[in-house]
Amino acid sequence: MDFDLDAAGFSGVLLAGGTAARMDGIDKASIELHGRSLLEIGLDSFLDADEVVVVGPRTVPTTRPVTFTCEDPPLGGPVAGLLTGFDMLLRPATLVGVLAVDMPRVSPHTFRRLREATTGHDGAFLVDPSGRRQLCGVVTAEALRRVRPDLEGQHGMALHRLLADLDLAEVAAVSDEGRDIDTWADLRDLDD
Repeated sequence: MDFDLDAAGFSGVLLAGGTAARMDGIDKASIELHGRSLLEIGLDSFLDADEVVVVGPRTVPTTRPVTFTCEDPPLGGPVAGLLTGFDMLLRPATLVGVLAVDMPRVSPHTFRRLREATTGHDGAFLVDPSGRRQLCGVVTAEALRRVRPDLEGQHGMALHRLLADLDLAEVAAVSDEGRDIDTWADLRDLDD
């Protein structure tokens, strides 16, 4: 797949922390699917990004240069991860993509559709066939600054609560790009 040369100002935050409680606490980023780690697969989806920050421990080598960091507060959830990753971006970003590392069917094309859908909105998020918003989306940097809570307010905050006042477009998942891996059965079913 070719780079999207119109994607200047797009940066990515790949959320690779968390406890994976339903998977015996395994580091999800290190799980391999068809011989590649979920971390590398997730990084592939940010092909067009100027830079990518991985929020999670540096346990898996990467072929792409990325910045690793841990969320503040530790184990603070997706909001803390997104905002910590946003703070670690070295280049000015207009649009910030966010993706959970356990969504291996998301691709650069997914993020291109999300960026297109953001036009005229504060952002856009992928929704599964049931209409549930997935942890895969694009938000304008300006909107993130506008809704940002203080550090104490971030801990444990649900992402939908952080984004509640934003005008977000919904982008329907194509095929199985909206599937995530929360359990061993999910991994088995995705690997079929």
